[in-house]
Amino acid sequence: MRRRLIAVCGVALAGVLAACGGGARPAAEQGELTGALTTEAAPSSAATGSSGPGASVEGAPNSADPGGGADPVPPSEPGGQPPGAGGRCTAASLTGRFQPTDAGAGNRHGMFVVTNTGDRTCTLTGYSGLQLLDAAGGPVPTDLVRTGRPAPEPVVVEPGASASADLRWTVVPTGDEPVEGPCEPQPASAAAIPPDETQPLTVTWPGGPVCGGGKIEISPFRAA
Repeated sequence: MRRRLIAVCGVALAGVLAACGGGARPAAEQGELTGALTTEAAPSSAATGSSGPGASVEGAPNSADPGGGADPVPPSEPGGQPPGAGGRCTAASLTGRFQPTDAGAGNRHGMFVVTNTGDRTCTLTGYSGLQLLDAAGGPVPTDLVRTGRPAPEPVVVEPGASASADLRWTVVPTGDEPVEGPCEPQPASAAAIPPDETQPLTVTWPGGPVCGGGKIEISPFRAA
């Protein structure tokens, strides 16, 4: 059963969000995400190198399927980074935005785009953590579901370049959600954490209420 997130995967925003890389983590770590949303930067949700506690993975590749695995990863330098990677991307070196891309039959599609505003090349591998927030910075129901395809691969982001993750959610009320008025509280922003990091960046959310208990499907990062 999917767990409704107050923070998704990892470390709490001052104890809440962590970010997700490519593998999977024990569900016990989700308890770390229920800390107070009171850091100077906004909550962060994510998981390190994992499909992470509190977020499920749909369509993950079957390791027994010879044709279903991930594509080869570029040769690595010491530390597991591709050549020229320059280390992991951090919230301090990124800006982010949500960009709606399509709508139809109650579904909404968009992208979470991050841009490297630092002065060095960095690498993103895996999934962003994500926690919707209201206008006061409090958590809004969020159920982040990481899609298993395409498999996470390192994305080298040069200064000024961008990477993106695909998003999908619904505006159709489900279960006991009201059919009159907003199905869930209106998010004003979201706290997002880069893969394998603990500090979030706060990004304006333009997508309106997210029905289905705040369920958002997210893909791994890819080059934008």
